[in-house]
Amino acid sequence: MFIPTTLDEVKKRGWDALDIIIVSGDTYIDSSYNGAAIIGHWLIDNGFRVGIICQPDMEGLDDISRLGIPRLFWSVTSGTVDSMVANYTPTNKFRKDDDFTPGGINNRRPDRACIAYTNLIKRFNKERLIVLGGVEATLRRFAHYDFWSDSIRRSILLDAKADIVTYGMAELSNLELAQCLDEGRDWHSVRGLCYISNTVPDGYLVTPSFEECKENSSDFIRSFKLFYTNNDPTTAKGVAQPHANRFFIQNPPAPLISQEQFDRIYELDYEDAVHPYYLEQGPVKAMETIRNSVTVVRGCYGECNFCAIALVQGRTVVSRSEESVIREVKRMASRKGFNGRINDVGGPTANMYGIECTKKKLHGACQDKRCLFPTACRSLPIDHSKYMHLLQEISKVKGVKKVAISSGIRYDMIVADRDHGNEFLRYVCENHVSGQMKIAPEHTSDEVLNYMGKPGKDVLFQFKSKFDEINKELGKDQFLTYYLIAAHPGCTERHMIELSDFCRNRLKTNPEQIQIFTPTPSTISTMMYCTRRDWEDKNNIKAEHSMQMKQRQKDIVLKPDMKVRRDVVQRSGRNEGKGRRR
Repeated sequence: MFIPTTLDEVKKRGWDALDIIIVSGDTYIDSSYNGAAIIGHWLIDNGFRVGIICQPDMEGLDDISRLGIPRLFWSVTSGTVDSMVANYTPTNKFRKDDDFTPGGINNRRPDRACIAYTNLIKRFNKERLIVLGGVEATLRRFAHYDFWSDSIRRSILLDAKADIVTYGMAELSNLELAQCLDEGRDWHSVRGLCYISNTVPDGYLVTPSFEECKENSSDFIRSFKLFYTNNDPTTAKGVAQPHANRFFIQNPPAPLISQEQFDRIYELDYEDAVHPYYLEQGPVKAMETIRNSVTVVRGCYGECNFCAIALVQGRTVVSRSEESVIREVKRMASRKGFNGRINDVGGPTANMYGIECTKKKLHGACQDKRCLFPTACRSLPIDHSKYMHLLQEISKVKGVKKVAISSGIRYDMIVADRDHGNEFLRYVCENHVSGQMKIAPEHTSDEVLNYMGKPGKDVLFQFKSKFDEINKELGKDQFLTYYLIAAHPGCTERHMIELSDFCRNRLKTNPEQIQIFTPTPSTISTMMYCTRRDWEDKNNIKAEHSMQMKQRQKDIVLKPDMKVRRDVVQRSGRNEGKGRRR
């Protein structure tokens, strides 16, 4: 059942008013792939009355006021991605298209959507709390580098003049907040919340202030480290950051959801469709991307330096039960118009299903090492048998003819799985690949890969050799396609020449999927991009800031010619390695 988006729908539910109103920068797709829909259904399932307003008109108040004033709070999100990432390309050009807007034209999502929507709500209603959530609020909650203004910005909570941030996936923190407000209890100790205070709670760590971060790169790095290393639900402490004469307070993260909660959340009564109110305004391309797709895993222990998933979903992987997944697939297969194809069985990384370190579950994520970088940790029991069995069981569901895997696959995990890696790869190639398998090595220079937090190129070549050998045995003409990144911190034109040569000479491919690095707020790579310093603040690193030169790095691979190569070789000896501090 859809979450109400008009007063008529509220009345049909038998409700006289709403407890919470969600405001989102995406159109309303009622699906478990939409964070606003998840939070809305979860709160309704726990007894609260929730409505949703998507992409409200910013000019007047008729749209934002159409559901009235909530009894407890407004919940604001930019949508599934940061609004500046959604609105601008990596070279800072405005995006004309938006897959999450009816009709596909990017004309409904304001820049800095959390701030814009908060201001819009305050024009209508100043009495109720405004709670920011989702990716934008999560990544911008502390003082952070903003690529689009090329500056250190203060916490989004202060810029928006909102009241609370619920960070991460936030089902548990939103529910506890709603319960506290409903029962008249103090909410300031709820885990997973941030707020502004005149004092620092006992035992909380204090970072360098926003003003210090803005003036000094070493202070910014120290602040970032305290923020980044206090995101684990088991080990994190509360953190405070001074902003002028007040403090931004971050409570420790909310606990991880259990498998039972994960199952329950993803089996709520989603319509898996665009709400008719918004569908009348035009087709929504994103709906076709997520249709008949199943989320089976949350979190990622890959922790790539340029990726925000670990900050939003966490470094600990939680998997749904096989029984829950099969129930969802059966529901999909019984739906009118089902074409027999399951488009994805995954999450941030599909082949992390059923795999997690028992030490991490008990003691939290390690502070001094990572699960997969530079190589897989011995404590991580990489075993693809559970995921393989899940795919086999889904394939047996009546009406299912084809099961695809569209989520990312960590090829280094397949290489590291000595017991079932080859068996899994053979099974996937035989049953779940249709001509090509997409993987994301991101680069092939070990120097750049080190800055990215990705495994070395030797592992990639081992995987390619296995893939080619298996497909030859199967008699299948299948190939790999590679996602690659240009202009990442530490990457120079010389590295892009190495990448181009490796792809053509060793991988036997002409790369096409190359994106320019986007400095998403609050990732390690963005910290390096901003400061031109490494994680330890010991070494200067090259960080290309010129849009023209970023594009040139990309073109070295896409359009290789001798003139470009000669220019790079001549210039590299003179200009590269001159990292400088902000």
